[in-house]
Amino acid sequence: MSAETMLALDTECHLFIPGCGFEAPGLHSFVFEPLFTIGGYEFNKPMLLALVSTVIIVAFFWAAFGRAKVVPGKLQMIGEAGYDFVRRGLVYDALGKKEGEKFVPFMVALFFFVWIMNLWSIIPVAQFPVTSVIAFPMGLALVVYITWLVLTFKRQGFVGGLKNLTGYDKSLGWVLPLIMFLELLQHLIIRPFTHAVRLFANMFAGHMLILMFTVASWYLLNGIGIAYAGVSFVMTIVMTAFELFIQAIQAYIFVLLACNYIQGALAEHH
Repeated sequence: MSAETMLALDTECHLFIPGCGFEAPGLHSFVFEPLFTIGGYEFNKPMLLALVSTVIIVAFFWAAFGRAKVVPGKLQMIGEAGYDFVRRGLVYDALGKKEGEKFVPFMVALFFFVWIMNLWSIIPVAQFPVTSVIAFPMGLALVVYITWLVLTFKRQGFVGGLKNLTGYDKSLGWVLPLIMFLELLQHLIIRPFTHAVRLFANMFAGHMLILMFTVASWYLLNGIGIAYAGVSFVMTIVMTAFELFIQAIQAYIFVLLACNYIQGALAEHH
């Protein structure tokens, strides 16, 4: 939740108070002032949460597997369950065991990084999904895109890679130039863009809904509006629970698509 929203909740602005109107959350709820500066670089709340997410993931898996035992403890069991979920439920299904094993660490890191950044939306004090800032999904999608592009040319060679990117098939005849143009558009622009926007849009919309019901609950908390405030508060709880589900699903989908893209890079062009 942004500083502006917190300030709105701290005021005495309620329904039926003269001159007091409802200020709906908007794009300003996603703009944050710098918290501190290090080496000339300014860090705001989303950036800080992304850094904390990184520290949490590294610390957790270090603690879980740093001194792995044959008979695992509770922390190692949780780590193994999460690792195995991504390995078998995502990577092996898309890439197969032989091809996929070397990509498991990358996909595990990607899944938990996206998931933790999503989870900040329902964590007290933080209350903001980092992935609702388009730069973060774009950055992650770019990493996947570069990986896919490098693998395409490494596995299939220059000519084979171009055929993969353009969908070249001489049997298509006179429509081949159009197909090649559309395939290039899909692979070079549409695919990375939609990969990022799918995650961003869901987290952005979910956070806006939670903010709307939260601010509305406070605003309606006056006179006969208390009954409506109760309904709005219940909706806040419902939306928060629903958001918890969506956060995990979006992390799953993001990594599933990454696996599918890499599978396409490794597959031979026909």
